[in-house]
Order: sequence, then C-alpha cells, then structure tokens
Amino acid sequence: MKTPAISHDSWLRKPSHLAWLADEGMRLLPFARAARVDQGFAALDASGRLPGHARAELIHTTRMTHCFALAHIQGIPGYAELVDHGIAALHGSLRDAEFGGWFAEAACQGDKSAYLHAFVALAASSGAVAGRPAAVALLSEAITILETNFWSEEEGALRESLSRDWKQEEAYRGANSNMHATEAFLALADATGDGVWLQRALRIVEHLIHGHAAASGHVVVEHFDGQWQALPDYNEAKRADPFRPYGSTPGHSFEWARLLLHLEAALERAGFAAPEWLLGDACGLFASASRDAWHADGAPGLVYTLDWARQPVVRARLHWVHAEAIAAAAALLRRTGESVYEDWYRCFWEFSASNFIDLRNGSWHHELDSDNQPASSIWPGKPDLYHAYQAVLLPRLPLAPSLATALFTL
Repeated sequence: MKTPAISHDSWLRKPSHLAWLADEGMRLLPFARAARVDQGFAALDASGRLPGHARAELIHTTRMTHCFALAHIQGIPGYAELVDHGIAALHGSLRDAEFGGWFAEAACQGDKSAYLHAFVALAASSGAVAGRPAAVALLSEAITILETNFWSEEEGALRESLSRDWKQEEAYRGANSNMHATEAFLALADATGDGVWLQRALRIVEHLIHGHAAASGHVVVEHFDGQWQALPDYNEAKRADPFRPYGSTPGHSFEWARLLLHLEAALERAGFAAPEWLLGDACGLFASASRDAWHADGAPGLVYTLDWARQPVVRARLHWVHAEAIAAAAALLRRTGESVYEDWYRCFWEFSASNFIDLRNGSWHHELDSDNQPASSIWPGKPDLYHAYQAVLLPRLPLAPSLATALFTL
C-alpha cells in the first residue's frame, strides 16, 4: 500500500494544530479523573461531579481505564494509579467470580453483553501495553471469555448477549458490538502478537460491511436476528435508544470507515494481504454518512439517526458522532491525501469546537438539541472521555499499529 502524501497546507501537518489537539487532550483528562469511585469509575454530571446515586459501571470503568492507560503511555504523570484502580475493579467488584465474565454494574448480576466485554479486552490490552502489572492476567482472562463464550467461528462474528451462566443466548445479533470487537481485536493483535485477531476482525468486517452495508448503499445495517436476517423495524417504538436506536446511525458509519483503514494498515504491517475493498468500503461509508447526516434538517451538525429513506429520525447532535466523524476524516485524509477529507476534517472540528467543547464547565457537551443547544434527552451529564480523547489522539498517529501501541512506539 502506497499512501499518497498529504498536502503541506493540511491541518494534519501544521504544528500549531497538532499542539492544539494535544492541549485539548490535556484539558479533557483532569475532568475525567473525578469519575473514580471505590468500585471502578462512574458517570459524571454536566459539571464534572459525581451525582449522589453514582455507581461503578463496566462501560465507564473500561473506557476510563483505556484512556488513562493512553495518558500514562504518553508519559503524563498521575494516571498510572488510575489505570491500576480500573484494572483492580475489573479483577474485583465488576467481575463474576462464579461464572466468569463481567457485570454491567457492580453488584448487578445480569446478562453478559459482547459490547461491554469488547471494552474489557480493549482496557486490558491498553493496560498491558502501558506496563501495568495486573493487566496481563486481565488480558488473558478477557481473551478466554471472548473465545469461549462470544466468538462464533461459524458466523465469523460475536454472539450478542448471554445469561449470567452462559447457558441462554439472546436471539439477536448487533453491528455495534461487532464494531467494537473489531477495535478490540486490532488492539489484541498488537498486544499479543497473534495475527488470528486480525483475521477475525477481517471476517467481521467482510460480513457486516462488505456484505450487508455495501449492499445497502454503504449504510450500516445495525440490527439482526439470530440467523443474521436484518431487522429494519427494530426498536421503532424506542427510536432514541443510546445503544440500539431504530434506523441507521451515521456515527457508526464514520467509526466503521476508520476501523476499515486501521485494519487494512494492520494487515499489511503484519504481512497479510489486505483486500482492496477495505478502502473502497471506507470511502463509501464516509460519503454516505456525511452526505445524509450533515445539515440533514437544515441546521449545522450531524443528526443521530436516519430512517431507511435517509431522512432524520432523532435530530439530536451527539458528541461521539462528531468525534468519530473527525477521526474518520483524518484517517481517510492520511490514507488517500484527497482534499475532500481535509475539508470535512476542518468542518467537523469547527463545528465541534464551537458547539461541543465546554470551556466553562469542562469536557464536551455530550448532546445538543436540533437548535445546537446543550441537551440531555439521550446522554445526560458528561460520562464519556473515550470518544473525545481518541478524536484528539488519532489524527496525530499512523493508521497502524493500534492506539496504545502507536503511542508506546513514538
């Protein structure tokens, strides 16, 4: 793969822009430190405080641990202990000591989801790359759980959700969980040196993107039954669900587009053949999402969801959607050198800097309404560091290796 040169006037080549990205990362990190609770990390409110009902959750504990590991790898003091705290929680209160795997919340003995277990693997791999002593055992356990309970060799994808004792399986398959598995598998390949994770990631991508999404005009099909038959009406009565919304989710198209480019670069770096369609599908996903979601209702910003006629359904603007659009534009610009991605990269950053970045109370607003005013109908508070922090890191790094390893090798 010969990557075209990026033009000299690109923001990705300007020291001042790269310094701004680094400064924004340094502004995000201290805000997130307050998420620490005894049993892991919890959701923060809009002012960066823990609400009275704050409790450790697996999603926040894994994502915070991953991000704090990235900070430690960069040599930023004060984050090693937070990584260790997160790993301890994943060894302790959030872990199911009887059946294995992890609970969504401390002391909550419910079903086990592939989505959340992918983040356990990501946090463990980042912790291992960061050299944290307890991360290696966590990584080994996470891999065992993924391979034993979630990975389906026959399907070439993850099962979605199983009961606590692993005996009952949800009759549903989801693109979102498999997307984050792709991210985790790229990290696992780097942390373990085992190329099987790249081959598994390729099988997921070939099935969900080169198969279903490409056949749907490069719109990601999100919901399936247990036999991988699409469910276009899934959650029609719960359209604004934060994890399984009705219709298509343009933010996931951006996220998939970036992951396809990471996978292409990782395969070639490992000496495997990378299919040519990875780049073509990445471009198609980005083109579809930017065309259909930007300014879709007459106002700036990317809407949260679209129906199958590509009309807005949930018009809220979510910070993670824009963070992923930024990262995807940067990845495509780095891969192709084409000016259209430079234009989108600047557009998405201009909008995000003006509307999401909260210079008064810290971090980013997580949601805006259709008038681009702060809102909280889908994402109350500011619990998420992961998307915004990665958006300021990824444009500064090569497409491979994955984030933690790329930062370690700088």
